[in-house]
Amino acid sequence: MKKALYAGTFDPITYGHIDVITRATKIFDKVYIGISAEPKNTLFSQKERIELINAVLGDNDKIEVLGFSSLLVDIAQEIGATTIIRGMRAVSDFDYELQLTLMNRKLSPAIETIFLMPSEQYIFISSSLVKEIASLGGNVAHLVPDTVAKALKKKLKKT
Repeated sequence: MKKALYAGTFDPITYGHIDVITRATKIFDKVYIGISAEPKNTLFSQKERIELINAVLGDNDKIEVLGFSSLLVDIAQEIGATTIIRGMRAVSDFDYELQLTLMNRKLSPAIETIFLMPSEQYIFISSSLVKEIASLGGNVAHLVPDTVAKALKKKLKKT
């Protein structure tokens, strides 16, 4: 069974992320969505992000969502993933992604990294932009699933 890990903060998950995940499920038998607990300034807690992704993608048997707070290569080894998936939207992402890939390769040479680009209609979407638009009262329905748009609206009313 070919297993891959697509990890990030997913704060929140967008149609761009979902497009990359969909592409990955065509290549791999099992795609784990790893939700980082890294101490970034996230809008949603790790638990909330896991719940949102499960609400959006939970009906797909090829996908499993999990939280982690360890090194990416450690969680990949733990679940038996031989590939790390990284989404890449633009050339500006490349320097950072290259650095991560080379470090992960140094830490665990047996784990490969592949880059997947979302479809052109989603390539401009980032979680940061979605949060900014939503925080200013803008409509994000074309950027995130309805469940996520509602969660953003509810969360931003509290802040």
